[in-house]
Amino acid sequence: MSVVDARGQDRIARVEGLLEDLDRVGEGPARDVAGELVEALLDLYGEGLARIVERIAERDDGTLAAELGGDELVAHLLLLHGLHPVPLEERVRGALAEVRPYLETHGGGVDLLSLDDDGVVRLQLQGSCSGCPSSAVTLKHAVEEAIHKAAPDVADIVSVDAEGPALIQLEVYQTCPAPLRP
Repeated sequence: MSVVDARGQDRIARVEGLLEDLDRVGEGPARDVAGELVEALLDLYGEGLARIVERIAERDDGTLAAELGGDELVAHLLLLHGLHPVPLEERVRGALAEVRPYLETHGGGVDLLSLDDDGVVRLQLQGSCSGCPSSAVTLKHAVEEAIHKAAPDVADIVSVDAEGPALIQLEVYQTCPAPLRP
């Protein structure tokens, strides 16, 4: 269960906007220093978060880790630094479990076939969602939204139905732009 925090979302959006502004700044010493500063801050906070996560893992039965992973802002930071306490496959399975009842109301279903090391999710479509264009669009949007919310670090989604493999064009949202390279 994700905790939605308007202040956290505003802060994430502000940082993303500032990074986009910095990306538009022309080449030069100021941009180079700003880019190095962003990278140094990310490294510093990433190392601090890694130490916090390590200490929590030593003493937690999984309850606190799940609670932290359910907080949208904390999850964002943990994902940014590769420290999310809930494995990617578990987050994808949870997203599909949340969307499955909605799909069933449209006569469809979805199962996770695999999750590749490179972040590609393979799904099996069932029922009327498979092969029906309007139902397929409904499925696509429901699955995209659910997976993006739970696992923005997924690279692509490939669906397999009676017709064979088909790529669901998942918009991959980068929740925080990559640090600028000087």
